[in-house]
Amino acid sequence: MSTIAQAKIFFGSIEENKTQQQERKSPFDDSMVSLAPVCDTQDTIKALEIAKNATKTAANSSLSQRILWLEDVAGKLDAQKEAFALMLAKEVAKPIAFSRIEVERCVETIKITAMELANLHGQTIPTDIMPSGKKTLAYFRREPVGVVACITPFNFPLNLVAHKIAPALGAGNAVVLKPTPEAPMVAYMFAKLFVESEYAVKDALSVVYGDAEVGSTLVKSDIPRVISFTGSVPVGNIITKQAGIKKVSLELGGNAATYIDKSANLQVATARCAFGAFYNSGQVCISLQRIYVHEEIYDEFAKCIAKETQKLKVGSPYEEDTFMGPLIDEESRNRAKNWVESAQKEGAKVIAGGEEIEGIFPPTVMADVTDEMKIICEEVFAPIVSLVKVPSYEVAIEKMNDSPYGLQFSIFTNDLSLTQKFIEDAQCGGVVINDIPTLRFDIQPYGGTKLSGIGREGPRWALEEFTEVKSVVICQ
Repeated sequence: MSTIAQAKIFFGSIEENKTQQQERKSPFDDSMVSLAPVCDTQDTIKALEIAKNATKTAANSSLSQRILWLEDVAGKLDAQKEAFALMLAKEVAKPIAFSRIEVERCVETIKITAMELANLHGQTIPTDIMPSGKKTLAYFRREPVGVVACITPFNFPLNLVAHKIAPALGAGNAVVLKPTPEAPMVAYMFAKLFVESEYAVKDALSVVYGDAEVGSTLVKSDIPRVISFTGSVPVGNIITKQAGIKKVSLELGGNAATYIDKSANLQVATARCAFGAFYNSGQVCISLQRIYVHEEIYDEFAKCIAKETQKLKVGSPYEEDTFMGPLIDEESRNRAKNWVESAQKEGAKVIAGGEEIEGIFPPTVMADVTDEMKIICEEVFAPIVSLVKVPSYEVAIEKMNDSPYGLQFSIFTNDLSLTQKFIEDAQCGGVVINDIPTLRFDIQPYGGTKLSGIGREGPRWALEEFTEVKSVVICQ
């Protein structure tokens, strides 16, 4: 590139640069696509202090102003959709068609948040319901927590930022955002829309870049009352140990699974499973990783999904019809190769993909996978899906639940009784019927059980995470 975009730090409404800059290179062609300032502990402390000082202004801002603020940002983001989509393609190599979809979803997330703010209220409580009580005017109300620290990942570096900062700011908080180091310019462009809006609450949003040092400073500080993190289980575990007494909302890893019943529509199931396994290069917490197939249709399903997988175009993220680009970095690519090699040594077979194509690890289907294999026990976070033959639904659901993760599961079936049973049996945060577990609507509650996290995202539920309940009793 002849011109490199330079992100800057936002300390509230003040934009600053730093002498030390970090290069971001494209995962696709290794070209330099952006520069970001390198932040340290002192930068983080400064941002936290600015946020702390802005809490009163933010809490006292009118609801109408905050709604106008979100609507203004959504409108400007929509108008600049192509610029944001192109930057996503550059920084994280997301195919341009899917980059546009992420921008569109981000616009919708902000709009939904603005609508949900009308429902951010309490209710009256009948204090004379028991003999020991008495008649009063009692109610509870929701108030902003003060400062929210948001830490976001690389796989959806725009929409997952919106899922945190839009509800946090909309609820009347001040926010310090630490975006992923892999997409600094996308985060800068997005934050700029908030900071420069005519409806902005002064100093309510700060942005600092960095990795462990910056993140640890945010988490350990007594200033934030909520830490909202999306990322890996090991980092989530560190956060819970470092955070102290404050609310922690964690959206962590997954090992998403589906069951293909013998009554399922195979054409629909194979097409959707190929999409769910390889969308975003498999770098999604709810990427389809395990497919349990009834033994009566296993061979046919395996043949069909291999065929569907081979149809997917792999290559340049800048081409309109590319379905899948490269993994985020060389380490992830090497890890994907090791997953496949390990499974093959244990007896699994590659029936699609498996070998690198011009530096890109391709969509890969592994057949004859068994419970003992490492590839099915841990989160792969790569474009690899495993097929497991099962004799019945009962065996499938037992295997699906036998995981330390519980984010989202799904089932393909035309048996209504099986559908009802699956909804009750699945030990996870979300279930999907006749589609992939990768399906997520931004308006829904989203989060998991077990190692998959604590708390819920989705505008309505995030607003609850970023507010506190105050009980009020007025005696006569």
